[in-house]
Amino acid sequence: MNRTWWKRASFIAASMLMLAVLVKMNGNISSFMQHIKEQDAVYTFVQVNRSDSEKAELLKQIKEEAEKLRVEPINARIDRVYKAIPGYNGLEVDIDATYELNVNTVRGAQLRFIYREVEPAVQLEDLGSYPIYKGNPEKRSVALMINVAWGNEYLDSILNTLKTEDVKATFFLDGSWLSKNKELALRIQQEGHEISNHAYSHPDMATLSRSEQQRQIVKTEQLLKEMNVNNQWFAPPSGSFNATTVQVAREQGLLTVLWTIDTIDWRNPSPEQVMARIKSNLEPGAMILMHPTTATEQTLPMMIQYMKEKGYIPGTVAHTLSSERLHDAVEGVDIF
Repeated sequence: MNRTWWKRASFIAASMLMLAVLVKMNGNISSFMQHIKEQDAVYTFVQVNRSDSEKAELLKQIKEEAEKLRVEPINARIDRVYKAIPGYNGLEVDIDATYELNVNTVRGAQLRFIYREVEPAVQLEDLGSYPIYKGNPEKRSVALMINVAWGNEYLDSILNTLKTEDVKATFFLDGSWLSKNKELALRIQQEGHEISNHAYSHPDMATLSRSEQQRQIVKTEQLLKEMNVNNQWFAPPSGSFNATTVQVAREQGLLTVLWTIDTIDWRNPSPEQVMARIKSNLEPGAMILMHPTTATEQTLPMMIQYMKEKGYIPGTVAHTLSSERLHDAVEGVDIF
């Protein structure tokens, strides 16, 4: 017997048994029948034989709806204040896949649509040598940036919090720290976090010559490559950079990232003060700067909880700055 028919028969049999019990107990039959109607949608994939004209009409209907449902992609752009802003993928109905999904379902059943993402014509990498301060404002993702040049005593607790909350962050590692703490860096990597470049000796990049800026970036990049890290980003120490910094990083295949929200955790603020900064500045695409400090150790759990409660997805810089869509749950829609 066809498995779908068997599942449907089992569902109907169980429903009838429950209906008999409800009748005997004077239960609410109308509510129960409404429940059956709602659940029955799960079992609409019953084989039917449509005529050629019915198939043609179905395909026509799908194409008409596809025109209405298309979501245009958003190109990456240069903003006067925030400089390079990444794009955001659009959505379009995959007509062939949607037709195959619906062609054998019960006549009159609600159409289900299979979408595919449509990348912007202009991507972040196409914009040239500009710094990045935030992600696309249409994407409710926020990046956790943890710059590491000191503070080993807090890293264990911070990593444990991230694991408990099932959240990944981007750790920007100072090269001199990395050379002395390879086992700890390996733990960060093995726990699934993104690892990126924070120069070698935490210099003031804007005061360095071009060759010295290049040396700072290349030296740390070589250490990352030894860890098999395919890095994309450079975060200048203390946020100090100039046009040369951005150009030199780009020559190494790296985009320069700054931040949207500075927790100023190095000033040893209270958790309440850190949370006040987060709550007053959190927005889609925000890049949140932290360090391994006692303030971050204490505040990170409530920070992540607040973000989730407000409908944000905390994660890595790569996730926040990618044009990939966050897949919203849409009734009657499958997104691949």
